[in-house]
Parts: sequence; C-alpha cells; structure tokens
Amino acid sequence: MISKDFFEALKELENTKKIKQDVFLSALETALTAAYKKNVGEALNASVKLNPEKCTIRVYSYKKVVENVEDADKEISLEDARQIKKSYNIGDVVEKEEFPKEFGRIAAQTAKQVILQKLREAEREITLGEIAEKQDTLLTTIVKRKDEENVFVELGNTEAIMSKMDQLPGEKYQIGQRIKVYVKKIKDGLKGPMLQVSRSNAGFVKKLFELEVPEIENGEIEIVSIAREAGNRTKIAIKSNNANIDAVGACVGNKGMRINSIVNEINGEKIDIIEYSANPVEYVARALAPATTVKVELIDENSARAIVPDDKLSLAIGKSGLNVKLAAKLTHIKIDVKSASSMEGLVVTSKPTIIHTDDFDIDENISLDDMFKDDDEE
Repeated sequence: MISKDFFEALKELENTKKIKQDVFLSALETALTAAYKKNVGEALNASVKLNPEKCTIRVYSYKKVVENVEDADKEISLEDARQIKKSYNIGDVVEKEEFPKEFGRIAAQTAKQVILQKLREAEREITLGEIAEKQDTLLTTIVKRKDEENVFVELGNTEAIMSKMDQLPGEKYQIGQRIKVYVKKIKDGLKGPMLQVSRSNAGFVKKLFELEVPEIENGEIEIVSIAREAGNRTKIAIKSNNANIDAVGACVGNKGMRINSIVNEINGEKIDIIEYSANPVEYVARALAPATTVKVELIDENSARAIVPDDKLSLAIGKSGLNVKLAAKLTHIKIDVKSASSMEGLVVTSKPTIIHTDDFDIDENISLDDMFKDDDEE
C-alpha cells in the first residue's frame, strides 16, 4: 500500500510548508474511506486508519450485531459475530480488518490528489494571511506591468491590482516606477487572493496625512471624517485631542511643508482641512469651505439649509455640485444651499476657521499669512 517514505514525506511537508501532519492525515483518512467505499459499495460502514508511528494504513469495516440480519452491509448475526469473538452480544459493533486487493493503487492515487489539494489550500491561506496584514495600509510599490485598464504593482512576493477607477485621473504609470498606494481590500480571484490597491480612494489621502503628520499617528490629532473626489477635491475633518495642539496648524506644517507634500503626491488636488465641531450647524458651515456662510439652519438631524452670500453661491455649490456634495458626505448631513437674497430676516454669523489648498500655491517658501488668505474663486 503506502510505504514508509510516504510518512517521511508528510513530515518533510510539515517542516517546509508549515502544514501540520495531522491536517494531511485527517484529510487522507476521509478521502481514502470514500475511495474504498466507492470501490466496494457505498452502503458499507467502513473507515481507513493511518498510523504514522508504525507507517501503516489499515481498512476496517463495522457491522452491528442483530438477531435477524436485514442489511448484510451493516449488520451481522450473533452467531457469526461470536465466531469472530465469543464475547459479542446483541447491539455490539463488530470491527473487522479488511484486506482489499486493489486498494494500494487506489490509495496512492487518492493520497496524491489530497496532498496536492491541501498544499494549494494551505498556500492560499498563508498568502491570504500575509496580504491581510497589508489591508488598510499605505505602501510604496513598483509598477510591474499594465494593460489597457489596470496597473499591476509588486508588493514583495505579492502582485496587486490597481483598476482604472482606483487610478488618479490623468496620471500615467511607467514600468519600474515607484508609487505609493493604499491597500483597500482583498479580491478573491481565479488564481487566488489578490490585493486591490488605490490612489483615488479617500483612504489614500487619510494615510498620507497619517504619514506626514506625527500628531495624527500618535493620536493627538484625530481624523473624524474624509470625503474625496479624486483629482478634484478632498475635504478632511480633524479635531485635536490635545488642548495644546492646533490641529489645523499641525496638518499644514511649518510654511505649509506637510500639506504641500500631500498635495504634491496627489498631483495638486485641492484639500480643505476643516476643524470638526460637535455642533452640526457649525460643522456644516465649515464643511462648505472655501465658501463662507451667512447662516445655517438645521432642518432635522439629517438635513440642513445653508444660506450664503449671493456672490458665494456658485462657490458653495461648486462645479457640478461637487463642493456641496463633498460637504454633505463629510458631515453625513444633506445640505440645501440658498443665496442670501432669496431669504429674509437673516443674521450674519462669524466665519469659521478653515484651511483649504485654494488659499495658497504649492510652494515650500509660502508664508503662514498667505496660507490663511480668503479665496473667492473655485
């Protein structure tokens, strides 16, 4: 049947592939039992036992002792049972070793199939475990290959895919180019699990802020929410968990170095850094940056009306409604924007503190004063 070398091979697989021998033995016993029953009859109660210590494989059949035999495959008379062992009584189960002539060949074929299958499963699980650790992280990768729609990048021994929708609009990728990507999820493909990476996902900008702003990484500043339209604009709401730290100033950095680094990585995409407020009225007003508001009215917990100066209406709404859409996504509040002239009896509110990348050019030498300038244009 199966030789001593077979069990030695299982030990070697345990050492090299880190797959416990018990996993193979259990799967093999199940598969060999099924193969044996298929060969001699499915109705038979039987099992195959492997003993790695003695390097043996044995086949057993089981029959219940009854007074009158109705199913010869599963039952045995008391008289026949006592010929095997005199102590058997009605209701006992008789175990008998079988010696099938052709089972050696069947066992060898089945063992090969099971081992190959278990190896594939184990390798898949190992790969899945390795790449699962990379999910929701920012990694520097190398462009390995590309086709008309997708870009494939190399992550150590793993290949990841960046689909068309995950690429930055207008960005070109060259073979061998080093790029940063955000690992957004694991895709189950025909050839096994594959990482899906992105440069357009909001998580990409979030991880860039964590990379550039140590106060976010250590928890002193918290990213509350983020909304992004890749290639156009990102809005990020932050709050300080340390009273001594200015959250917005920390994200901007000295002379804008931190925000500049992030904006350069995303090819000049505008970023509005908004200080979070637990007050939904103030939060909505800030979220509409770079536009200023005259008044914000909370209609219910999920919707609000924002009144803006007439000359800021188009800015508040944004091209194709982008600014108000991102503000709504950031705050999780539906926002209806109205011009001041269309409303009456309004009280002007103070302008909330907001920083947005419309406020300055991407220049390492820019002053903080320039950074905080108002900008009336989209």
